[in-house]
Amino acid sequence: MTTPTLSPAASPGGTPVAPVHTHPCARCGAPVGLEIGLCDRCNPLGLRDSASSQVHGTVFVAVAVAIVGLAFAARLAVAGIGPFRGVVAGMTDDANGLVVQLQVTNQGTNAGTTTCRISDPALQGSGQPVFVLSPRIAAGSTLTFEEHLTGMSGPARPLAVDCSSP
Repeated sequence: MTTPTLSPAASPGGTPVAPVHTHPCARCGAPVGLEIGLCDRCNPLGLRDSASSQVHGTVFVAVAVAIVGLAFAARLAVAGIGPFRGVVAGMTDDANGLVVQLQVTNQGTNAGTTTCRISDPALQGSGQPVFVLSPRIAAGSTLTFEEHLTGMSGPARPLAVDCSSP
């Protein structure tokens, strides 16, 4: 956005009078008065300009329609994925943490992935959970995969698994 400038207006005798506030023409950049948007060269018929409220209103409506369209497309993209149910199928102690076998079931009608939150219920919410991204799981099927949990160590123990849906 450009700032209005002052250009001196000349009287018929050639002596300068009070300066006139101008801004550049929207199309070519020539100085024009603040009340108009296009110069005489760019608007030879003298057609009315669009009001700024019309322009801003049109942009607002276009942005609102785009947001609604994106929300609808996102809803269609994740429809039928999940819910997921996860359990710990096995666990071994490793020098660098725990190796956990997770068994995750996609109970939805479309294939998808999920993020499983693994926590130690014995810590009663005071410990840091570990988040694991599952491989793609077909609709209505169960997949078992192994994950190395570096955020948890110690002996094998019961862990809580919560796999979220999109």
